[in-house]
Amino acid sequence: MRILTLIKRLVKQLFYDKRTLALLFAAPLLIFSLLNFVFSSPSAAAVIDLTFDQEMLSEKLSNTDAVVNVVSLEEAKNRLLDGETDAYLEGNARVFTVTLEGSDPTANQAVMNVLKSLAPQQIEVNYLHGSDRLETIDYFAPALIGFFVFFFVFLISGVAFLRERTSGTLERMLASPLKRYEIVLGYFFGFGIFAILQTILVQWFAISILDIYSEANFFSVLLVNSLLAAVALSLGSFLSTFAKNEFQMVQFIPIVILPQILLCGLFDLRNMPGWILRLADVLPLTYAADALRGLMIRGESLTDVSLSLLVLVGFASLFLIGNVLLLRK
Repeated sequence: MRILTLIKRLVKQLFYDKRTLALLFAAPLLIFSLLNFVFSSPSAAAVIDLTFDQEMLSEKLSNTDAVVNVVSLEEAKNRLLDGETDAYLEGNARVFTVTLEGSDPTANQAVMNVLKSLAPQQIEVNYLHGSDRLETIDYFAPALIGFFVFFFVFLISGVAFLRERTSGTLERMLASPLKRYEIVLGYFFGFGIFAILQTILVQWFAISILDIYSEANFFSVLLVNSLLAAVALSLGSFLSTFAKNEFQMVQFIPIVILPQILLCGLFDLRNMPGWILRLADVLPLTYAADALRGLMIRGESLTDVSLSLLVLVGFASLFLIGNVLLLRK
């Protein structure tokens, strides 16, 4: 009878805990749906531009899985530079040069497999970005570095800020002459010191110890990772205002973290449904991963990735403002 009483109490407690119910029933369905779209969608076919009109070669290419377009050489170069294609061909049907976009080893291999089936006499291979030594981990590494920075800073800052509130420290600060924005910024920059140190360590270990491919200046990559850490820090402290304990803070992970790792660019999203692409466009890690990949693999400058940097600044500012507004609540 006492066991039954305990069971009833726990059931009643969980029934009124809407966040826990959502974690138990809604979160798994969301994650499974995203995994289904990511892993069950067909692999994106290689997109190849042909810069010479060769009917026999065009016909052979059309019999493969590749998407082939006949365009001018100048247009082919522009399309490759914009990331709209995986490669373009110039030359003739028997001897030609292929220029690969180069940043994705999987796409490079897909293009080469298509071209080898044509049995040309000679293929000269050029790379717009990267090189033939680029490995799969080099393509994934920029997004993974960003993810590790984002995840640990988000979790630690959220739990730490929550403890400040539950211990009564934050309440005493609110009763002091300190303004709300001063409290938020104080915590933000205080935690930010450790977030930057962790970011430096992760980045240094990946590039220097693991020898991850990078064409970028170390400090350019650090700037992107630091902005991402700022977003994670502000988001963690913002969401902590909706949690009453550490367990509830951890409950945000399936909703906030997992969708970002699935949709930030680790996997090819070109064949994904439109709503998946729109969801990816509102996730901070998408912009950080794109900027990091641009710097490290494509050799772009900070100016080239300035839009992504501005978006990250916008995310951090938005969450900080939200934190200030909800702090007293």
